[in-house]
This record gives sequence, C-alpha cells and structure tokens, in this order.
Amino acid sequence: MTVRQKVVVFGSLNMDLVVRVPRMPQPGETLSAHGFLSNPGGKGANQAVACARQGGRVVMVGRVGDDGFGGQLRTALVAQGVNAAGVATTPGVSSGVAMIMVDDAAQNCIAVVAGANASVGIEDADALREWLADAGLLLLQLEVPMTSVLKAAAVAKEAGCTVLLNPAPAQALPDALWPLLDILVLNETEAQLLSGLALVDLHNAVDAAMLLRRRGPRDVIVTLGEQGVVWVSAVGVRHFKAHKVEAVDTTAAGDTFIGALAALLVEGRSMEEALAHAIRAAAICVTRAGAQASMPSREEAERFA
Repeated sequence: MTVRQKVVVFGSLNMDLVVRVPRMPQPGETLSAHGFLSNPGGKGANQAVACARQGGRVVMVGRVGDDGFGGQLRTALVAQGVNAAGVATTPGVSSGVAMIMVDDAAQNCIAVVAGANASVGIEDADALREWLADAGLLLLQLEVPMTSVLKAAAVAKEAGCTVLLNPAPAQALPDALWPLLDILVLNETEAQLLSGLALVDLHNAVDAAMLLRRRGPRDVIVTLGEQGVVWVSAVGVRHFKAHKVEAVDTTAAGDTFIGALAALLVEGRSMEEALAHAIRAAAICVTRAGAQASMPSREEAERFA
C-alpha cells in the first residue's frame, strides 16, 4: 500500500504586524515601542510553513485579498517550499491582518482582522477533493468559517485522510465535527473552554483530554507551555516534558509544534517520535522573534538536545 506523505492545510493566511513593547499597555495608555516587524502569518499558513520546514510536502488551501499583502503572502509560502496553488483571491476585500504586541516577558496579545479568510466557503472545502486524493493528513484551524471547517473535515474523511484540528481561536465546536476528528491538538485555554474544566495542573489537563477524547478524536494532545505536553490515546496517558529555554517570542510556538507533528506523522513515524520532535521544534521557535521567521529547519530540530 502506498503511504500518503502529503499534508494539506485548509485555513487562514494573515500578514502579521508585530510591535515589541516593554509591557502591555493599559486601556487609554500610549507606550513607546522598541521594534516593528511585518511578517507573513495566519495559523493555516504558519502550520504549512512549519510542516514544510520539517521536510513535509505541503499544499495550502485558503484565500487572500486583492491587495498588496495577498501577493506577499502567496510568495512567502512558495519561498518556503509550500504549494500555494490552492490559495485563491477574493476580489474587493483585504487580506487577513493580525496586530500583535509582544512584551519583554515574551508574552503576546493579538487582534485579528479576518479579511479574505472570512470568505473561505463551502466551495473551497469541496475543492479539497483534488488535493486530498494523495494526501495523508488534513490540518484544520478555526480562523476560517466553521461551516467550511466542518465541510472540509467531512471531505477528508470521505477521502480516507487523517483529520487534525487545532481549535484556535478557542470556540465551541459543532456536534457534527467531533466524530470527524482523528487528532485534536489544543492549548490550555482551548482545552478549558471545550472541556469546561479548569486547568490548574497536569492532572486537570489529563482529565480534560480524556473527556474530549470521548467525544470522538482518536488522539487528544494538550500543550502546556513550560509544563510540556499531555497525550491521551487508546493506549493510555503520556506526559512529555518541555525543554528549558530562554523564551523571546511565543507567537508561533503552537503552529510550529503542529506543523512538525504533522510532518513526522505522514512519514509514518510513531506518535511518540512525532511528539518528541515537535516539542524540540517548538522549543527552538520561542527563542526567536517572529512567526514563520522563527520556525526551525528539520536539521536544527534533530540536533537540538
């Protein structure tokens, strides 16, 4: 049997406008910032690039506007080895934009303007059939309309493709989506919202993951920052420790983790191997500024100890 080693990402593309601040401003306060970067981003595009950096064969499906950012976003994907043929242009709207503030403690605050991402529709999800014919995994997030995410997951299941959802930004999921999911990867905030449980320690994270797994996904993975990662599956519960690093910017750590995880899973690696590798990649990412610019290569992640 031929192993499907392609990853398809169905999701958002944004231009990230990043401002470095000493601390987060209070309402009505003006702070002097000490840096500005304009970087390609968006959860979908970030995960596509992260996967490609880890050696994955990746196709991006989504939408940009007919503005200057749209061309830049498409060009940036191609430069990173991502097939951008599935990225369409929506006339008359802006591309997605994320306004990001990062403080000196490496914490971030983000406001997103959906732009063309809001126009990703059922027809785009239907068009996935072309890309999924030889794909092993479909990556989904929630920066495009939920109806389109639900349709994309259904199309992937029909194609015999593994469905991995990162439910970000955090929001409730429709009942019909849960049984279509194979792998659910979420952070503490998302796990707390979807499970209804307060996550104050590892035990709570395990309880939340077990509860969510009963709704349909085969594997539930909760990322806990400095506390590492919890994985709940049919074989039980595993906790993976985080690597100790000096964080500079946490903006794309989650997307780096997910992209790296997907790249190794479609190679046929075990979940244990894929998780260990993804944790290394995310650890490197937080030591650098920016989103896609901070993502490590496969070689860097393999050398990291």
